[in-house]
Amino acid sequence: MENAKLLDAKGLACPMPVVKVKKEMDKMSAGEILEVHATDKGAKSDIPAWAKSSGNKILKEDQEEDVLKFWVEKA
Repeated sequence: MENAKLLDAKGLACPMPVVKVKKEMDKMSAGEILEVHATDKGAKSDIPAWAKSSGNKILKEDQEEDVLKFWVEKA
């Protein structure tokens, strides 16, 4: 994804990946994309659930080895 800001949440345990995503998204403008890298397995369900409840949109999810990747578009 082009023009994505990267948030490295690798090594953080629940709920910190979601907390970091929320803080970063609060600084962003509508339409901007945040790329998130996390290793906490809980992030696989937590980040999409947070995005849905906050009105933001998961554009793509991926996994490379033990790193979960999400592209979240700011609503």
